[in-house]
Amino acid sequence: MRKVGIYYAFWTHEWDVDFVPFIRKAKKLGFDQLELNGGTIVTMSSTEQKALKQMAEDEDLLLSYGIGLQKQYDVSSLDSRVRSNGIDFMKRMIDSVSHMGGGMIGGTVHSYWPGQMPPDLTTKQPIWDASLESMSTLAPFAAERNVHLNVEVLNRFEQFLINDSHEAVTYMQQLNQPSVGILLDTFHMNIEEDSFGDAIRRVGTYLSAFHLGEANRKMPGTGRMPWAEIKTALDDIGFDGPMVMEPFVMPGGQIGRDIGVWRDIVKDPDLDAMASTSAAWVKNHLF
Repeated sequence: MRKVGIYYAFWTHEWDVDFVPFIRKAKKLGFDQLELNGGTIVTMSSTEQKALKQMAEDEDLLLSYGIGLQKQYDVSSLDSRVRSNGIDFMKRMIDSVSHMGGGMIGGTVHSYWPGQMPPDLTTKQPIWDASLESMSTLAPFAAERNVHLNVEVLNRFEQFLINDSHEAVTYMQQLNQPSVGILLDTFHMNIEEDSFGDAIRRVGTYLSAFHLGEANRKMPGTGRMPWAEIKTALDDIGFDGPMVMEPFVMPGGQIGRDIGVWRDIVKDPDLDAMASTSAAWVKNHLF
């Protein structure tokens, strides 16, 4: 059965925050899942990790984790030292998530974010190959720890390595690791894909998780995304994974700067009411 989730950063201006207040909030507002920053999880003590996991279990709330690896942890770097640092960091994150019962880590697990291709390269093939090499190490490590890695397909303005569903499928075929899947995001798809439905059907069973948002990063159901087409395609491939909304409507802080929110996307927003309304809309229109 599909689940609807939300990214904690909808409510925050900074990435590193206390996650505890969002556990009960997410459940109360009608969500089945809460996505957290995997980088912050790494910094938490074992006791804190277990307490957070227990709180989520008490609320019957599934946890998942997102990451945009920083450049010093770029697992696709042509610098072997940087690549090694990235693999070590990812292994610490995988161990942390495993300690919390396992689950999904999605995002730029295969490279870094935000990223541009080095100006001295005319092809991204060497970086693509380095990424595959690193993921070939991380995939079995994750599988042994009940962790699934999801490579997010990002638009050209935020990353360069995997920008559309064609590249994502090629990457999966070359990697050939069952513990790694694809994460599509409607915001990025709106920029890169010719067709939402065709892209979803092309990815098919590689699709492990799905991010929801409007073209301007508002809540699902408030804009012009072709949601009926999207639902039909998800039904066609038998998608039964999590659908996590990832809206960003507030400027300010590091999140506003990193995401590029330079104005009030919604004037005087009632964030909880918006989240609750959108959760109900997703269940009515995408389940």
